[in-house]
Amino acid sequence: MAPPGRRRLSTVALILGFLFLFSSTASAASAVLGIDLGTEYIKAALVKPGIPLEIVLTKDSKRKETAAVAFKPLKSTATSSSSEFPERLYGGDALALAARFPGDVYPNLKPLLSVPFEGSTVVDEYKGRHPGLRLVKQKERGTVGFRSQSFGEDEEPFSVEELLAMELQNIRGNAEVMAGKGSTIRDVVITIPVFYTASEKRAVERAADLAGLRVLALVSDGLAVGLNYATSRTFGVVNEGAKPEYHLIFDMGASSTSATVLRFQGKTVKDVGKFNKTIQEVSVMGTGWDRGLGGDALNAVIVNNMIEEFVNSPKAKKAGFKQSGVREHGRAAAKLWKEAERVRQVLSANTETMAGFEGLYEDVDFRYKITRGDFEALTSSYAERVAGPVQQALDAAKVRMSDLDSLILHGGAVRTPFVQKQLEKALGDGGKIRSNVNADEAAVFGAAFKGAGISPSFRVKEIRAAENAGYAVGASWTVDGKSRQQKLFLPTSHVGAEKQVPFKNLDDFTFTLYQQIPGESPSESHDASVLKVRTQNLTASVTHLTETFGCASADISTKFAIRLSPDNGLPEVVQGSVSCEVEGVEKKGGVVDDVKGFFGFGGKKGDQQPLKEEPEPADPQPAASAKPSSKAKAKPKKKDTDVPDPEVADKVKEPKKRTEVVHLSFVAEAEGLPDFSQAELKRLKERLAAFDSSDSSRRLREEALNTLEAFTYRSRDLLTEETFKSLSTEDQRAKIETTLHDVSEWLYGDGADADRDTLKSRLKELRGLVDPVLKRKDEALKRPEQIRLLNEALNQTKNLITVVRDQAEKAAAASSTSTSASSQTTPAPSANDDDFAGLDDEPSTTSTASTEPKTPDIPTYTPEDLTEITSVYDSIQDWLTTKLAEQEKLPEFEDPVMLAADIDSKAKQLNKVVMDLLQKKMRVPPKPKTSSKTKTKSKSKSKKVKSTTSAAKAKATDTDASSDDIPVMEFGEGGKMWGGGKMPSKEEVLEAIELQKAKDKEHDEL
Repeated sequence: MAPPGRRRLSTVALILGFLFLFSSTASAASAVLGIDLGTEYIKAALVKPGIPLEIVLTKDSKRKETAAVAFKPLKSTATSSSSEFPERLYGGDALALAARFPGDVYPNLKPLLSVPFEGSTVVDEYKGRHPGLRLVKQKERGTVGFRSQSFGEDEEPFSVEELLAMELQNIRGNAEVMAGKGSTIRDVVITIPVFYTASEKRAVERAADLAGLRVLALVSDGLAVGLNYATSRTFGVVNEGAKPEYHLIFDMGASSTSATVLRFQGKTVKDVGKFNKTIQEVSVMGTGWDRGLGGDALNAVIVNNMIEEFVNSPKAKKAGFKQSGVREHGRAAAKLWKEAERVRQVLSANTETMAGFEGLYEDVDFRYKITRGDFEALTSSYAERVAGPVQQALDAAKVRMSDLDSLILHGGAVRTPFVQKQLEKALGDGGKIRSNVNADEAAVFGAAFKGAGISPSFRVKEIRAAENAGYAVGASWTVDGKSRQQKLFLPTSHVGAEKQVPFKNLDDFTFTLYQQIPGESPSESHDASVLKVRTQNLTASVTHLTETFGCASADISTKFAIRLSPDNGLPEVVQGSVSCEVEGVEKKGGVVDDVKGFFGFGGKKGDQQPLKEEPEPADPQPAASAKPSSKAKAKPKKKDTDVPDPEVADKVKEPKKRTEVVHLSFVAEAEGLPDFSQAELKRLKERLAAFDSSDSSRRLREEALNTLEAFTYRSRDLLTEETFKSLSTEDQRAKIETTLHDVSEWLYGDGADADRDTLKSRLKELRGLVDPVLKRKDEALKRPEQIRLLNEALNQTKNLITVVRDQAEKAAAASSTSTSASSQTTPAPSANDDDFAGLDDEPSTTSTASTEPKTPDIPTYTPEDLTEITSVYDSIQDWLTTKLAEQEKLPEFEDPVMLAADIDSKAKQLNKVVMDLLQKKMRVPPKPKTSSKTKTKSKSKSKKVKSTTSAAKAKATDTDASSDDIPVMEFGEGGKMWGGGKMPSKEEVLEAIELQKAKDKEHDEL
């Protein structure tokens, strides 16, 4: 028996397991969302059956959403225990509140992800740009938190991940609206900067998780742009001698600048079977970046210049304003930063621009003017930094500037004129600078394309993308009391690469995987722990190898397989094992051999041989001379001096050496910035759910309020209509007018803050007065047409009754004539049954024509049909006459006794009876054919009886078989009973009957 934990599963269980695996893979979701997570803007693209790579529009039909969320304060301070939370606004709506509520608008949160609150220049810069926000330190993790003015001091601060999750929820909601009703989107691919560390990547994943999204992969901005670039191009195949193309993606966004050198090439690889295929490859060769160079830094220069000129203006000098006072004023800072963004964008296309502020600070107005030359002079220090990331990327990729085929621009800040000038200067050839991708949307399209390639629900152009690590990765551990450190991956190592790392440890130990983060200068760097791995059974496994197999300690090897995760590029441990070489027989095959054996594929070479059929012996052999087993070969007997069989000799050789492997169990814990505790995660998700519930209730209340307001306006218009007046009394209109006045006064007073149930109650009260009059109006419009249609149907039915009555009378007359003729027929004399019993008749070859009596025409209609249709006609005609008389006696302002729905119901009842009559009773069976047969006299009476019975059975069979060929009368065009919902006229019915009789006559003649 196998030791515990190592029992081999049965083959059937393995097969079922594989089938379950395949079926679960096939049930993957079909919609994928690509998100370009920028500092200033967030863009999304949806991939769904029927929606290939489409930009997700905002609620304002814009192609990008401003990365901001705001809380609109309530009249009273909100708490987590209350059912109503502040209203959340996103994008431009959120920024519009910055001047009124600067302490509850949270823009540009991306740079704050995983940043410690204390000792960070990023936090200091954010405070300076948004002085109205109240930043605090989170107790559990030490990162940045925000206190909202809409909540009390007892409320826990909002983390950056929680606020970013709200923005992602908004994007997801817009995508689900675009995907269609009932769609749910979970899978997402998100772009990140190339310089993101493990803590920052995990923060993005945590924000997506809080938003209800599942991150399929994180992709760098540069690679995402490269994927979009490759989707519409084909590159030379390097297997056939073509050279790869090298392009540099220069991405300058709001908060940072990055450069990525990409290699594009075609390649021929093995396909299924013996076939080959050509694929496209996009590989990241090197990256460079500047975390502080971006649009926000350039905006800060303009803001500083604005504040300086404002303070130096005559009115400000007279009031004694200080720059620090203006910078720390939340509303003034919000206005300045919003206008600085606009000014910078205008200067990209114009040489000068102006800005005006009314009541900028302490009710003092300000006018500002700046030229492009002034702006470039102010930002000269930033212009010198533009070429830095480009050179870093080239050095990392070991590619010269002249080897580049082009430099592709991406990001909003690349439109700044001096940026392109600096790039031309660095390249030495302005012709290589290209704008052949969408500078705003290329990254989001690349992310969505990657998501479609990962999802099994889509088939896309095969482009294999290779991301690089970004940072060097190493491992550190302790052995024999000494610290050891080994570098595992370089910054240019591709994601997905795996290495077997040996360790000399034979007892349970702990090792750490880290990223080597460079400092401000190339010589400075520090190691940031990413993952801590602790073995659990190494000591026991080594003891097992030593005691069971006699392995020496020096021969035992400990190894771990470590790779860069294909999902986020972080180092992870795939598996661990401890092993040594021992002598012994090779072990039996594992799981794969079991499955192969089950399907008859066999195991290793020589283990399986074809079966041969053996002839059965003529006589049974005695037990003593039984044949050898099927595994042994039949050979003649040998003497003792014969040479031994080579196969037997091979089997008795000394056993080969084999490797005994024991898999290790281990525990991996994330290092670096601590994640939220389970209790904290639960609290965050509950607060987000409470926000969602509050927003949903608010939307429903607003819908109820809008419906009530719209109905009041409509009701006022109805009171002036003459038709409405004629259908209502003076008292009814007076009561409606009084109620409308009360509701309007209430809406402009206490009703503005009323809850949804109260609003619905007031709407119900008003509808109870207005709807009865509207119903009378609607009935008065519909009734004449419905009556006209019913009268037409009754007239046509009356004509049909005449046809049915004529047919029924003819059928009765024909039946009477047939009965009279049959009563005058004399029956043939019957012979004695026993007179010719047992005598054989001579065979006769005389051919005689058997003439059968003519079958009378089968009647089309019967008296029962006439009774049924006449009864329905009379009842509906009486109902119509009675109701018309009652309706004529009623005044217009009374509720009608004859509803349009009732009239329509009667028409349908009449229609059903007529349809059944035409479809079921107007099926005329074909007349039986007369045939000439060659008959042979029966040799005996028994044969005659048998022949008669068989003929009867055959006739019945023919009748059943021909039931599907019964001709059916058709009316109108295309074989329809009647068109436009009208019944056929008498002339159409008679014409159809005559046509059907002509067809039957032609059928009989054939």
